[in-house]
Amino acid sequence: MKLFIGILFCTLIMGVTGEGWYSFFKEAVQGASDLWRAYWDMKEANVQNSGRYFRARGNYDAAQRGPGGVWAAKIISNVGEYLQGFLHQIYLGRDSYGLEDQVSNRRAEEWGRSGQDPDRFRPAGLPKKY
Repeated sequence: MKLFIGILFCTLIMGVTGEGWYSFFKEAVQGASDLWRAYWDMKEANVQNSGRYFRARGNYDAAQRGPGGVWAAKIISNVGEYLQGFLHQIYLGRDSYGLEDQVSNRRAEEWGRSGQDPDRFRPAGLPKKY
């Protein structure tokens, strides 16, 4: 329900109507799919220090979809960061998972959403498949 209200609110703010609303929603769903695919690729690759690359790539792919993709990437990235900090606090007794990690992850996500090449964050040893 919150997702629906969020999408409705964004469409009203952006002045999207008719076909534009459908397009925004379609871009958001496709952008979410891009982030999901990047996450599973990261798990499949299982290469140390590759998280920032896959964050940048997922956000880049989502942003290529259009405004709906950018919106979905921002929402999912923020929720993911919140959940990661929350889980670290519960299971590890820490207040956060590290300010450096948060800042670095956020930079990689913003880099990708801005349309810049995510290969900047590609770690050594990551197969070309990704």
